[in-house]
Amino acid sequence: MKFSESWLREWVNPSLNTHELCEQLSMAGLEVDGIEPVAGEFSGVVVGEVVECSQHPDADKLQVTKVDVGDEALLDIVCGAPNCRKGLKVAVAKVGAVLPGDFKIKKAKLRGQPSFGMLCSFSELGMGEDHSGILELPADAPIGNDVRDYLQLNDSTIEIDLTPNRADCLGIKGVAREMGVLNQLDVLEPSISEVEETTQSTRKIDLLAPKACPRYLGRVIEGVDMSAPTPLWMKEKLRRSGIRSIDAVVDVTNFVLLELGHPMHAFDNDALQGNIQVRFAEQDEPLVLLDGTEIKVNADTLVIADEQKALALAGIFGGLASGVTQHSKNIFLESAFFSPDDILGKSRQYGLHTDASHRYERGVDPDLQHRAMQRATALLLDIVGGKAGPIVEAVSTQYLPVRNKITLRQQRITRVLGQEIAAERVHDMLERLGMHVEATETTYTVEAPSYRFDIEIEEDLIEEVARIHGYNNIQNQAPLSHLTMNAHEESKLELNQFKSLLLNAGYQEAITYSFVDPKKQVALFPEYEGLVLPHPISSDMSVMRVSLLPGLLGALSYNQKRQQSNVRLFETGLIFTPSNSEKTGVEQTPYIGGVLAGNTHDEHWAIPNTPLDFFDAKAICEQLIALSGKAGDFTFESAVHSAYHPGQCANIMYKGETIGQLGAVHPKHQKLLGLNGKVFAFELKLSALESRQLPLAGTISKYPVNRRDIAVKVKESVETGKLLKSIEKIGISDLVDLNLFDVYQGQGIEPGYKSLAISIWLQSTEKTLEDSDIQGSVDTVVEYLQDHFGATLRD
Repeated sequence: MKFSESWLREWVNPSLNTHELCEQLSMAGLEVDGIEPVAGEFSGVVVGEVVECSQHPDADKLQVTKVDVGDEALLDIVCGAPNCRKGLKVAVAKVGAVLPGDFKIKKAKLRGQPSFGMLCSFSELGMGEDHSGILELPADAPIGNDVRDYLQLNDSTIEIDLTPNRADCLGIKGVAREMGVLNQLDVLEPSISEVEETTQSTRKIDLLAPKACPRYLGRVIEGVDMSAPTPLWMKEKLRRSGIRSIDAVVDVTNFVLLELGHPMHAFDNDALQGNIQVRFAEQDEPLVLLDGTEIKVNADTLVIADEQKALALAGIFGGLASGVTQHSKNIFLESAFFSPDDILGKSRQYGLHTDASHRYERGVDPDLQHRAMQRATALLLDIVGGKAGPIVEAVSTQYLPVRNKITLRQQRITRVLGQEIAAERVHDMLERLGMHVEATETTYTVEAPSYRFDIEIEEDLIEEVARIHGYNNIQNQAPLSHLTMNAHEESKLELNQFKSLLLNAGYQEAITYSFVDPKKQVALFPEYEGLVLPHPISSDMSVMRVSLLPGLLGALSYNQKRQQSNVRLFETGLIFTPSNSEKTGVEQTPYIGGVLAGNTHDEHWAIPNTPLDFFDAKAICEQLIALSGKAGDFTFESAVHSAYHPGQCANIMYKGETIGQLGAVHPKHQKLLGLNGKVFAFELKLSALESRQLPLAGTISKYPVNRRDIAVKVKESVETGKLLKSIEKIGISDLVDLNLFDVYQGQGIEPGYKSLAISIWLQSTEKTLEDSDIQGSVDTVVEYLQDHFGATLRD
């Protein structure tokens, strides 16, 4: 929010310079983003009156004027401004004046006519970009006064950046209240009195959505003069607050917005038909906005309408058909409270962000509507004239925000802040903040003001006390704590151990968004229904991820498009799946996943250029599983999945449960995901890996190890992994290792079969094994394979 420092000082004027004032605001939580002068550096510019104004004899677009600046003689000045006329009060730069940009005014001749000065426009004084005509001063401006002093141009525009909970400071009133509290000064609010009703014209209001709009006020003002100019003092306050003057009616509503922090809107009363209706729009209801944009309004958007059509997006933007124009004679003024929940995010749906929506989204004071209406009415009657009708109010008190009552303990303040603050000072702070306080010796019963939606619990009040007291004024005191050593469960694997393994294997950690493109997610995982965000950042980030793969594959694609051919990425994070068993309606599960593409090594003269394949992905999964010390409990089973290539996909099983998948990304997804070449991916549930089996000490054998190789022929459909796992479970006590070292299909092996060459390693901790012992173990293996897998021993 931007505002003029001099405007703030009209309400409360602490003995601080600009820098100190801004420092105080920032330390109180109203961070100052910038300070800018309201006008350029100039001198020698005074108030003058055009006494004579006649056409230049040799130039059609120039006029010769005589200007009274309070000196003994009138000044002859040649002017080219179209609005120059007799009797006008103007800003005159006399000879010797210095304008912004170090531009010095000298005596000159323009087309043969002498000119002893210059009549200045806004832009020439560094007061804006308007150079369409000279600056017109009020008729009562004192001739000869320095313009800089008369317009109070030794002023600054201050811009503050507010956190979303401080909507009460989106107006001069709120900022002044803060300054009053910080400096223990009274705030001088402008007097707002009831406006006398001089006509009985009204328009009935139908509150059809009372929960979204619990209070709506309307007033008809008849016979306004839209040709009446906005006073210079109001234009200047708007300009210094970053708002351009449009017309008197709009300027008044903007002035009230800046002064009280309450948005208002004016309709052309003659363009309205029947009662005013506050309702939700019909789906795709058409509306042309004030800027000429035509939109289709969604059914969840609150609108202001008459009995025929929608007139405006409630709390956001007005409509063109009912807008006030230069030809309007009667206006309908609105002042309303809209529920923040029903305005939040709606402006972004239509690509809008207005001063009104900015305030309504954060919450305006639900008790301010009458004061705003009276203030705006009084200003309008002074500027554009007219007759004011009665205020018509539609209200549903059950949906108005309820003021919170909180108990604050003096002892709790001291405990939290580490410093005792006098009870009288605490009481004064709270009352100056607008809270109703009932105090006892040890506690305060505090009723939060209607404009402070963020005051809900005792800690909120303590934060207010600390903020007003000043964080810099709280004494530095080292905290006292008793340290205890945290218990460390040895069987629990830390997440960093998995990350370190992947980093050492050449992977880079990626951190992607938890919300993803619904099209890509549905293509990869059509069986899952993602959780849709009610107010997404963008359409391609509108659902919560059900897998880490959409984000990782997007990051891989981004790298490939930047000539990175060998990419290995991993990520750890939560996935979100809808679940009726969870209180929140969504189950959050931690996973670890990765993607890899390219070659096994960077290009090198001594290393073959080998592309990555399925078994590279499987190998890294086996390394992650090995950290748990329970590799024997995990198996890989072939599977079919929409995200992966058929025949190159496997489920990772743990005790009969699927805890992950790996495989080659299906080629049909490459175009959608923007991938090049073969891409492999994997992901595993972290909960299955985090529990580690602790190693047990065993006897180290001093006897020789013996190897025996067998080659068995089995059907091609037999899964080799299951075959090897079954050998381990036969119960051969001397079996220390098992390895598949060859798979053969071809000459000598009939179609539909394959040959598996397996090495068996035997070793005893008690003796040297004899040939009969070794052969007995080998025969046991062969017989088992014959009985359970139909295997036959090859000659």
